[in-house]
Amino acid sequence: MKVNMKQISEITGVSTATVSNALNNKKGVNANTAARVLKVAYELGYFEESRITKVKFVTFKRDGSVVEDTPFFPLMLTGIEQECRDSGMDMIMCTLDMRDESCREQAKALLNDKSSAVIMLGTEMVDGDIQLLREITTPFIVIDYWNGDMSFNAIKANNEDSVRYAIDYLIRKGHKQIGYLKGRFRIVPFKDRETGYRTGMLKAGLPVEEKYTLEVGTTMDAAYADMKRYLEEKIKLPTAFMADNDMIALGAMKAMAEYGVRIPEEVSVIGFDDLPFSAISSPPLTTLRVPKQEIGRIATRRLIQMIKERQEAGVKIEVSTQFVERGSVKTIK
Repeated sequence: MKVNMKQISEITGVSTATVSNALNNKKGVNANTAARVLKVAYELGYFEESRITKVKFVTFKRDGSVVEDTPFFPLMLTGIEQECRDSGMDMIMCTLDMRDESCREQAKALLNDKSSAVIMLGTEMVDGDIQLLREITTPFIVIDYWNGDMSFNAIKANNEDSVRYAIDYLIRKGHKQIGYLKGRFRIVPFKDRETGYRTGMLKAGLPVEEKYTLEVGTTMDAAYADMKRYLEEKIKLPTAFMADNDMIALGAMKAMAEYGVRIPEEVSVIGFDDLPFSAISSPPLTTLRVPKQEIGRIATRRLIQMIKERQEAGVKIEVSTQFVERGSVKTIK
């Protein structure tokens, strides 16, 4: 039997007029009320599955310093496009920029379109943005963001374990003074990587010396400029650095090269992501390879499964990285 607005009204406890306004995405309905109405409508089958014909890939931007000007995310997008094409779904690229005053209104229209499912690139999301996720009523999955809220599906790289492995590798290479190139914008993946760094050091009985933690910008140019300032102060450098990502590692390496710091003879460096130009840097960068296209494909497969099977349980998927050994790490005897 077809679900009607009266049934939704009875379950949610709001008037049929409010139900109608919420279902038609009209203004004047409290956001939490609208989310509750849409959630119940979706669970009852008010919206036909056949109406979902496309996937929106939504890039969330807080300041753009991590997701802009990097080849990481276009590679992930390739995997999403391939999986959508294989599944007969159209794909649309969208952006939600928190610097835009109308962002919240845009989000309401964008994320509650019943003809679309959503893959949200949440790299730049912070805990205060969780309410935005709670208001999404169409099937969705988040890439590269997770927190203690268990109500949504997410997929991310295994950041903490990966960095801990990299620290173990440096220790096996004879390094004891291991520093951390810390991205200034503390996105969730960076926080997890810092935990891996600290855990790896403590597990080996090595002190985490704060003087060896250098906070830098998250773009290559910003990391380069910040590293230059540290070097101008003639600070003592560790024998090795673990960087939050390749962009930071490569920017810092460029600055060190200009100041006569030889890599890896004087300082070893490990990055994270394995961007295409990391293999041709000087020296080639040892790093942790994130399977970017596969993450995109897995996210899309999970989303389509949610649409077809109406699965309600949230799933958190961690994808393992691959350690790529190149020329930026020296063995200390």
